[in-house]
Amino acid sequence: MTDTTTTSASPLDLTDAEREADLDLEQLKQLVGLVEYDESTDPFPVTGWDAIVFVVGNATQTAHYYQSAWGMELVGYTGPENGTRDHKAFVLKSGSIRFVVKGAVTPDSPLIAHHAAHGDGVVDISLEVPDVDKCVEQARRAGATVLQEPEDLTDEHGTVRVAAIATYGETRHSLVQRVVDGRTYEGPYLPGYVAASSSFVKRDGAPKRLFQALDHIVGNVELGRMDEWVAFYNKVMGFVNMAEFIGDDIATDYSALMSKVVANGNHRVKFPLNEPAVAKKKSQIDEYLEFYSGPGAQHLALATNDILRTVDELRKEGVEFLDTPDAYYDDPEMRARIGEVRVPIEELKSRKILVDRDEDGYLLQIFTKPLGDRPTVFFEIIERHGSLGFGKGNFKALFESIEREQDKRGNL
Repeated sequence: MTDTTTTSASPLDLTDAEREADLDLEQLKQLVGLVEYDESTDPFPVTGWDAIVFVVGNATQTAHYYQSAWGMELVGYTGPENGTRDHKAFVLKSGSIRFVVKGAVTPDSPLIAHHAAHGDGVVDISLEVPDVDKCVEQARRAGATVLQEPEDLTDEHGTVRVAAIATYGETRHSLVQRVVDGRTYEGPYLPGYVAASSSFVKRDGAPKRLFQALDHIVGNVELGRMDEWVAFYNKVMGFVNMAEFIGDDIATDYSALMSKVVANGNHRVKFPLNEPAVAKKKSQIDEYLEFYSGPGAQHLALATNDILRTVDELRKEGVEFLDTPDAYYDDPEMRARIGEVRVPIEELKSRKILVDRDEDGYLLQIFTKPLGDRPTVFFEIIERHGSLGFGKGNFKALFESIEREQDKRGNL
């Protein structure tokens, strides 16, 4: 692992979203592996995640699914009722995470063509920044494509300054500045959105939320393009290289891929980037690129401080996870390498939760099956205990599990 984080550190601070979620810095350091860094030297300072924007075939039902199955809270809405004629969008929150799900209303909505090509997926990984103009100036100087020039959006709740740059495939990074002229925007999401709530009632005994923060988002790109996009994040956004996985680290007997991880200075925003590698059969990245019709966000890692309860609650709501053979847990070498963790291995085995240890600590993780009809986007649930890694020791077991699902679909 290579970590090029500067050693000149400044105190970390919570984002507004993290404060609203009643998180504290020690929780965030455990949940997502935050580190200190010197923001004053950053050419493209990033405060943190702002929103993950999905285009889906039916936003109304998707919003209900994220509430009923994933325990999220509906907080905002826009649609024909308040002036957005071509689509509906629902804003959902869990901890410091904000999802926005958009679905076309009119036959001529541009979301129709996007969904026809890609199916349900992430169109915008929106980042909160302290200075939109500084970031856009840096992006343009470094050769990025600016999709939206900086502009102010204003309503009765205040002003938000926004812009957007292009990244892999049709994915974009909106840049959102929520403090303008010393005033923090106080609306539910962005101007044009109204506060919303739902009549959905959680069942008795359901926890307040199932996950607290977003750990990382994995992007899949075409063969030969991974290093190009790593360089993009290095050069354009000043991200540092956290890790790389190649060769036997990330291969099975049938399929292979290569992966490198970039992160902003404090590691709040982390992007593993994958590309397929030549192997005997089709890798999970090949399958994704085929069914998503190009590069895109493959999975989102949702951080929790109680993965056992989260997984138990999700299974009660019908969420399906990848299977892991019992042999994984019974392997004496694995047990010796992992050592003591906060729960007995038998508890992890009964839930099919993976465990990995590195020089900094350990982590627990599990992966859902694809969330939609296409074998593309899925979620990871992760619980960190000191580890800053991504479960390297689990790659082989994970990929073999994915291959079993690919084989069932006839795509291996």
